[in-house]
Amino acid sequence: MVFIREKKIACGNYMEVDILPRTIEAENVARRGARRKKEQVSAPKQRNLNEKNAKRYFLELGNGNFGWGDWHVTLTYSEEFEPATVDEAEHEVGNYIKRLKYKRKKLGIDPLKYILVSEYKVDENGEFTTKIHHHLIMNGDESGALTRDDVEDVWSKRIKGQGKHPIGLVNSRRLQPNENGIEGLLKYLSKDPKGKKRWSASRNLKVPFKLPTNDTFYRKSKIEKLAMQPDQGREYFERRYKKFRISKIEFFYYERTGWHVYLKMWRI
Repeated sequence: MVFIREKKIACGNYMEVDILPRTIEAENVARRGARRKKEQVSAPKQRNLNEKNAKRYFLELGNGNFGWGDWHVTLTYSEEFEPATVDEAEHEVGNYIKRLKYKRKKLGIDPLKYILVSEYKVDENGEFTTKIHHHLIMNGDESGALTRDDVEDVWSKRIKGQGKHPIGLVNSRRLQPNENGIEGLLKYLSKDPKGKKRWSASRNLKVPFKLPTNDTFYRKSKIEKLAMQPDQGREYFERRYKKFRISKIEFFYYERTGWHVYLKMWRI
């Protein structure tokens, strides 16, 4: 027996909805119409961006926490300060984050929130074949107290007897999302890498939650009808999720199961 399940994952004002066919036989322990309590989505144990579920969690986290006025910062190393290992690089960028936290506290603005992505390529001996660099998405501040100079100046270190030296080049810019939020940036950062990508995030971010599933609202015939409409059922879904602005509707057809629907939206 086939039924249609609505699965929702929310993070802040952002939400993703999957509408997909299920069978009683495939569920085994699941019971039709059963509703679970709100449940936190488990973060990937291996913080890499090479797997589909890791990328999806990464996009949910980014879309749910960052937007207008926040920052995207790219950090590179000069030859003088180029790290020999990934651990050395992680230590260096960790110190940068500590300096940012101190700067924000000194300015009296909100605590730092961030997602950090480190990108690199190593050979079979563990030696770098491309220079490691870092991408940092972090919260801005409405007051404007934190300037671009502040963000870039702390990517530096003091050398005894020589004063402060830049560690490398810094490219910082304010985020200006479109109707898809910062989707473009997040997809760029999670794209299939030629080497490796390691990511981490601050503990004060809003995390994705699975909302209770609904196994009784949709019918297979309704989803099939919506799939055939020129607007892919946008008018219908806008009524269904009227408290949200829908940015994406995608239908996928699979021979064994039929139509699947995927939606992305922001709370109005």
